[in-house]
Amino acid sequence: MSLEPLQDLLQHARKHAYAVPAFCVWNAETMRQAATVAAELSSPVIVMGAYSETLALPPEQQAKIAKEIIDWKTPAAFILDHGRSLEEVQHFCRAGYTGVMLDLSHRPYAENLAQLRQAVAYAHPLGIGVEGELGHVGKADTMTPEGDGDSRLTDPSLAASFVAETGIDALAVSIGNAHGQYQQLPHFSFSLLEQIARQVTVPLSLHGGSGTSDDDIRRAVNLGIAKINVATELMNAYRETFLREVQNGTWIPLAVHAASGALQAVMAKWIILAQAKGKA
Repeated sequence: MSLEPLQDLLQHARKHAYAVPAFCVWNAETMRQAATVAAELSSPVIVMGAYSETLALPPEQQAKIAKEIIDWKTPAAFILDHGRSLEEVQHFCRAGYTGVMLDLSHRPYAENLAQLRQAVAYAHPLGIGVEGELGHVGKADTMTPEGDGDSRLTDPSLAASFVAETGIDALAVSIGNAHGQYQQLPHFSFSLLEQIARQVTVPLSLHGGSGTSDDDIRRAVNLGIAKINVATELMNAYRETFLREVQNGTWIPLAVHAASGALQAVMAKWIILAQAKGKA
C-alpha cells in the first residue's frame, strides 16, 4: 500500500471519531516497527520526523525508505513535524513527504498566518497536507528539541478565521499540553478544546501526548482530536533498552534491534488509546 496524504487519514479519523497516532521515526527499523504494529492492530498510522531526525539520514533518503522499502499494509502518511521555515517545508515536500507541519506559532500571528498560507499554496498542488499551530505548545522539559519556551493557549475566537485564511488541513492546539517529559500530569482545558472544535472544520492535532493520563487522551479524542503526536515515550523506551543491552555487552546490531523492538509496546498502547484499532 502506498503512502497517503496526511489530510486523507485525518479527515477519516475526524468523521469516525478516533485519532491517528503520529509516531516519531528516524530510520528504516523504526518505520518498520510502526508498520508492523499498525498491521497487527488494523490501524492507520502516521510516521513523522523533524529536522533533528534527518541529521543522520537526509529527508530524501528517509522518504525513499518509507515509500519503497517499508511494507505498509494499512493507510499511512509520512510527515515533517515542526518545520522551522517555509524553505524547510518546501524541501520536505520535494523530498516526497505526504504531509508537512510549519510551526511558526512562536512568531507573531500575522507572520504565522502569512507563511502558512504560502506553505499551503506550495504543498496542495502536490497533494501534500499542511498542519499549522495556533497558540503555542511549549516544552515540559529541557531535552526535547520541539517547542520553544512557554505554552500559550489557543484563542478559540481566532481559530476559524486562522484556518480559513491559511487553508491548512489540520490545526495543532494548545490546551495545556507540552512537548517532552511532564514533571507532573498536565491539566487540559477541555472546555477550551470544545470551543475550538465547534469553531473549526479541519481535524485537530494534539502534541505532547507522552505522559498524559489515559482518561484525558480518551476524552480529548471524544471531543475532536484526530491526531496525537507521540515521541518522548518512544525515545525513552528505545534509550532504556539500548543502554541496558550495551551495558550487558550485547553486540551493537543486536542492541539496536532490541531497542527498536521495544517501540512496539508503546505504539500498540497508543493505537488502542487513540481508538484507532480496527479503523484501517
